[in-house]
Amino acid sequence: MPFHIVLVEPEIPANTGNIARTCAATGTHLHLVRPLGFDTDDRTLKRAGLDYWHSVHVEYHDSFDEVLSLYPQGRFFYASTRATKVYSQFDYKDGDFFVFGKETKGLPQSLIDANLETCIRMPMTDKVRSLNLSNSAAIIVYEALKQNHFPGLE
Repeated sequence: MPFHIVLVEPEIPANTGNIARTCAATGTHLHLVRPLGFDTDDRTLKRAGLDYWHSVHVEYHDSFDEVLSLYPQGRFFYASTRATKVYSQFDYKDGDFFVFGKETKGLPQSLIDANLETCIRMPMTDKVRSLNLSNSAAIIVYEALKQNHFPGLE
């Protein structure tokens, strides 16, 4: 089973395009939760994803609750700078979902509070507020792939 990246209300088309490219390279499924901060025919989105869009499994959802209802057996991990646990402290399994919030605000505090045990963060200095969304998604997906011995990848 593939891993899943869920972007909740992404705002910057280039980030989403870069994440789509990572998904194409890793066989990871991409879930986009509306409202999106851009049109799906945005030139910047297409450019960042290059000519790999045909290799990306993309699903669009009207709410995060819709994702949860479609995948009731899924294990969800919530990326946040406010999390207390480091992403590498978990043992990831095929089919896990990695949830990211919008670039300017992250995930809603209510979602973090309801899922404290599976909130993850990346260590960094106190000189920056956060890493770029596409970098964060790539770091976490590759950690999960590494733990599972890069299934299906060369």
